[in-house]
Amino acid sequence: MIFPSSNDSCICSIFKNLQTGTLINVRFSKSSKIVEVTFLCFDEKTGCVTGISDGSSVTFSCQNVTSVNFLPRPDVICDVLAYVTNGGGNTVSIIDTSTDMVIGTIFVGNSPGGISVTPNGSRVYLTNRTDDTVSVIDTSTNMVISTIPVGDFPRDVEVAPNGNRAYVTNRDADTVSVIDTATNLVIATVPVGDNPRGVAITPDSSRGYVTNFVDSTVSVINTGTNMVIATITVGLSPVGVAITPDGSRAYVANRNGNTVSVINTVTNMVLDTIPVGNSPRELAITPDSSLVYVSNFDDGTVSVIDTGTNMVTTTIAVSGTPEGLAITPDGSRAYVANQANDNVTVIDIATNMIIGTVSVGDMPNEIAIGTICT
Repeated sequence: MIFPSSNDSCICSIFKNLQTGTLINVRFSKSSKIVEVTFLCFDEKTGCVTGISDGSSVTFSCQNVTSVNFLPRPDVICDVLAYVTNGGGNTVSIIDTSTDMVIGTIFVGNSPGGISVTPNGSRVYLTNRTDDTVSVIDTSTNMVISTIPVGDFPRDVEVAPNGNRAYVTNRDADTVSVIDTATNLVIATVPVGDNPRGVAITPDSSRGYVTNFVDSTVSVINTGTNMVIATITVGLSPVGVAITPDGSRAYVANRNGNTVSVINTVTNMVLDTIPVGNSPRELAITPDSSLVYVSNFDDGTVSVIDTGTNMVTTTIAVSGTPEGLAITPDGSRAYVANQANDNVTVIDIATNMIIGTVSVGDMPNEIAIGTICT
């Protein structure tokens, strides 16, 4: 069935009612080209559509679409799954976010930490901190299909939005390993600051932002050249970093400063510093770029920042010592790993109320959420 564009609102309403995993052909107003897209989610506030095309994540405005053609896709099931690294158990727990139940456990390397799902949902990359390796999981079988040697004590990993590269911070080597996801080989090693921790990649995959814990800086990597092009001074002992889906800002959790630094990604200047809870560790940003969720490890809380004002609007008490957190693609829920209590807290983003707790493995560290279609 083809829906031609009679007006912008008509086309946009089509995306509003689509189900995750729907296969469509999209024709754009400025081009005669037709693009095949697996639909993931639609942001009603911005009109942005997110999907997968040719194995890479794509985002476009519904107002730039002239027609949508629904394609037959029999026997395809898409699930939104949360993958949790359990540092004390050397496992990854898989949570089905539709039921908030653990549906699988995967044994990986020693002391798993950072974790990231590829944009097309086919692979999961995670760091094994004391093994100096990265495990690659095939999401169709939930089996480890590759183990990649990287630098000393790999702390975090982030797959670029285009799906072509994975970036790994090596804490004790002061480097970032760059993995080609097609071959699962390290193709470059980038020197950064002292004790790198977190890494985030811009939506266009052109730059990587790396927090340096001892330096209290952020290194900015040009992913085309794999060279550091800027070094930004932030708060004391930065750990987590996240970039808004619109690419305009980077938010950095400063563990020993009890603050979040806000970086303008165009100028690479710090715009604001936001007081949060005690020992902030990780951050996650809603798909519409409006809210930032920050885990405060020593407080047992999550701070919610309004990006319009860069002020904390809500503080949510969770159980244990929260560290990793992630938000579902539709922006409806946040999942928070509580290291001391071996569980994950589920937060309703509309109300900022806790709606569930999921028991996982020993010492859950980090969480990544992806749409997995089989």
